[in-house]
Amino acid sequence: MDFSKSMAVAASGLRAQTQRMKVIAENIANANSTASTPGGDPYRRKIATMKPDFDRELGATLVESGKPILDRTEFKTQYDPGNPNADTQGYVKLPNVDSLVEIMDMREAQRSYQADLTVMDATKQMLAKTVDLLKR
Repeated sequence: MDFSKSMAVAASGLRAQTQRMKVIAENIANANSTASTPGGDPYRRKIATMKPDFDRELGATLVESGKPILDRTEFKTQYDPGNPNADTQGYVKLPNVDSLVEIMDMREAQRSYQADLTVMDATKQMLAKTVDLLKR
C-alpha cells in the first residue's frame, strides 16, 4: 500500500469517528430531557452507522459515516405526577439513553480516532525517512 492510500484510509476513519462522536455527544446532551408535550415521547437515542466505500481512484476501501438510526428500545418511565409532562397516570417518559453506555461508546470512538492518528503519524514518518534516503 502506498503512502497516499494509507493517509486516505486513515483520514476516512478520522471523519467517520468524528461523526460517531457527534452522535454520541448529542445522546449525552439529551439524556435527561423530557417530551415537549404531556404524555409525548422524549428524545430517542441515535446509533451512529458506518459503511465501506470503495474508492476506485485510490483502489482502497474507505469508511464513510452513514445516517444515524434510532434506537427502538423502550423509554424509561418515572413516577412524577407534578411534572407538566406527566401522562394521566403521573408517569413521565425519559429518553432511552444510558449515560454509561454512551461514555463507553465515546471511549471506543476516541481510541479508534487515536489509532487513525497513529497510522497517519507513522505514514508521515515513513515518508520523511524515504525523502531523507533519496537525498543521499
